[in-house]
Amino acid sequence: MREMAGPDRGPWAVFLVFLRLGLTSFGGPVAHIGYFRDEFVTRRQWLSERSYADLVALCQFLPGPASSQVGIALGLSRAGYGGALAAWAGFTLPSAIALTLFAIGIATHAEAIPPGVLQGLKIAAVAVVAQAVWGMARSLCPDTARVTMMAAATCCVLLLPSAWVQVGVIAAAAAIGLVALPAREAAHQDALPITVGRRAGVLALGLFAALLIGLPMLSALFPTQTMAMVDAFYRAGALVFGGGHVVLPLLQSAVVPNGWVASDSFLAGYGAAQAVPGPLFTFAAFLGASTNDAPSGWLGAFICLLAIFAPSFLLVVGALPFWERLRRNTRTQTALAGINAAVVGLLLAALYDPVWTSAIHGPADFGLALLALVALLFWKLPPWLVVTASGLAGWAASALL
Repeated sequence: MREMAGPDRGPWAVFLVFLRLGLTSFGGPVAHIGYFRDEFVTRRQWLSERSYADLVALCQFLPGPASSQVGIALGLSRAGYGGALAAWAGFTLPSAIALTLFAIGIATHAEAIPPGVLQGLKIAAVAVVAQAVWGMARSLCPDTARVTMMAAATCCVLLLPSAWVQVGVIAAAAAIGLVALPAREAAHQDALPITVGRRAGVLALGLFAALLIGLPMLSALFPTQTMAMVDAFYRAGALVFGGGHVVLPLLQSAVVPNGWVASDSFLAGYGAAQAVPGPLFTFAAFLGASTNDAPSGWLGAFICLLAIFAPSFLLVVGALPFWERLRRNTRTQTALAGINAAVVGLLLAALYDPVWTSAIHGPADFGLALLALVALLFWKLPPWLVVTASGLAGWAASALL
């Protein structure tokens, strides 16, 4: 790894670099990865082009938010564990604070927000999720077998709406992929320029698994809302393959049926999350601040934010020492192809329920959603602009009617 002489090696320096990115990185995880490449490969030369590509491949392979995991790994490479935490905090805090303020504003001044604005944000969410389904289906379901797996996953989670059913669908897709899909050869990649000891990796992976198994047990033994929220958000962060949008069905099945957050608020917050920079997983801060019972507000946002990102830290640290061997395992790659097809099915199910069913109530709603989708897919407008315009259009429509 090439290193530059200069003051940008401590955690505080890493935090400032990522804070600027967190304030300006609009456009979703793919755009974030492009911003990171420009900043850390081209401009600062923290690592080589091939090393960066290999790091991105690792984070796309792992469950969780790929762009945030790339940031965590970059911070780890620059300033150790403190750098990893600093990179995450700088990239995450701007959008998390904005969404928490939005949630508190809805809760305390809902009457001051025109109802049409919230409806416009919900309609924008329809377009954003539809765009994600379309793009992911084109790349992750290129053949008949994977399209069939996608459709089967959609039907399963619609007929049996449960977070555990979604987990079962993902596991089944991995097994079916091993049997039904052709073996995939993994291309050669440069070794990653980050050294994490195998002992640290094993400890991190062990803690990741212990929390994934133990939190549901603790939630059953201590049936408080706080423990249930930590369990639900940790599980969402640990089991989401395919990027930020795919977290939607897991979170919806956890927070809405349990009565923690109303369905309308859920979708309004999801729409607002498209209009802020940084990772989409900060939607967890909005949900934590919006809960109908304690903890809520800033404390609820903090708890849910830590819970949903904790798996990313543990997986990045745990996977790095073993990535080279895992990357070249053809069976692992084939299972992941099946998982990715099921992930598209989960997101397609979420597009129907709750996104479509809660937002589209008539021809005007459908027309606005169609315009927003065209703006995203064909006019190539940035999501924050489309979301803002949808909110204003919803406000204008409500004022006219």
